[in-house]
Amino acid sequence: MVAGASERLGIFGGTFDPPHIGHLAVAVNVRHDLALDRVLLVVNNLPWQKVGSRDISPAEDRLARVEAAVAGVDGLEVSRIELDAGGSSYTADTLATLLSDDPDRELYVILGSDAAAGLLTWERVEEVRRQATVVVVERPGTPAVPALPGWRWERVEVPSLEVSSTELRGRAEDGRPLDYLVTHEVVACI
Repeated sequence: MVAGASERLGIFGGTFDPPHIGHLAVAVNVRHDLALDRVLLVVNNLPWQKVGSRDISPAEDRLARVEAAVAGVDGLEVSRIELDAGGSSYTADTLATLLSDDPDRELYVILGSDAAAGLLTWERVEEVRRQATVVVVERPGTPAVPALPGWRWERVEVPSLEVSSTELRGRAEDGRPLDYLVTHEVVACI
């Protein structure tokens, strides 16, 4: 980052239960395509949209797995900002905290197209709109999510990797291998 220039910071929030190669591919591709200084992988404390729908691994365990996944990856960092805040995790709170630390930061909230389609259901969504640019991650051949009027909106295409945390939890429960779907450091944590 050039002295005096504001930091361009990507915020990629999630449950990361577990973090997988798709998450890493998204983070590194968005950082590259938008010339971001860093991308924070923000581990949700209590993901309000998932609580009660399934069992969620303890937050500290998920944090340790994300730390293992990004260890040594230039420009990717783990953030425990939502764990330290406690309670339910809301993007508006995370953005407000990051801006209070440095009001000149340019914030970019990284979302899959599925999350972007449900953006208007978020808590305090107008605060998110005012505080950040939305980065919608799209896969080749998938329909584009239309930009919302009045929002700063970017699109980044990433390789299509058919891997999901839900599938990986099932594989782990059944004793099937996770190799090449998560980093070997994450396999060791699990």
